[in-house]
Amino acid sequence: MFFDPQYLMWMLPAIAVAAVASIYTQSTFSRFSKRSSRFGYTGAEAARALLDANGLSDVRIQQVGGFLSDHYDPMTRTLRLSPPVYGSTSLSAIGVACHEAGHAIQHASHYAPLALRTALVPAAQLGSYLSYIVFALGLMLSSFAMVKLGIILFSATVAFALVTLPVEWNASSRAKFLMVQNGIVTSDEAPYAAKVLNAAFLTYVAALFSSLMTLLYFLARAGLLGGGDRRR
Repeated sequence: MFFDPQYLMWMLPAIAVAAVASIYTQSTFSRFSKRSSRFGYTGAEAARALLDANGLSDVRIQQVGGFLSDHYDPMTRTLRLSPPVYGSTSLSAIGVACHEAGHAIQHASHYAPLALRTALVPAAQLGSYLSYIVFALGLMLSSFAMVKLGIILFSATVAFALVTLPVEWNASSRAKFLMVQNGIVTSDEAPYAAKVLNAAFLTYVAALFSSLMTLLYFLARAGLLGGGDRRR
């Protein structure tokens, strides 16, 4: 098994940032999950209200297992909510559910960054699986061509993480506005739900940072940044 100690040195900051973002997101969600909304909507009801108000009554809502595993599936036009979100009337649950409804609204309105992210999924998945293998083999075989191929493959993962930021920020912005406009939360409650969405956004920033640190490691190890050993 190939292991490069330099990789750990590059990734330690990314691991720390990801851990802080995850802890902050979970603690923020937990904090505002104790505060119920005045109008009593559950997460599922809030999402349904936003979808229906935007002409998306055909988008399904399902409950799935896991904690904060909430997501919108554009392939099946299904919004999936975790148990702490689906049936809870908390501001945390409503914020997350409305955020996912925001993705469905993006999809219906042909929001370009979402379409780009969806198109990048196959390349990003392939790159995340193969880039490390190809890159490591390139180092072991002293094949600079394979090293470069590994870098190119991983670049798709970086591109995916980068385009995810405007997609997630826009979905949250839609949720913050629409849940007040549609009477799901009061204007006084909205900032608390927004805190949950802002905290969750940091996890996507952390994911991009991790991808960039990995790419920088690849470039440095290939000798394309100062101090690396270039393999030909």
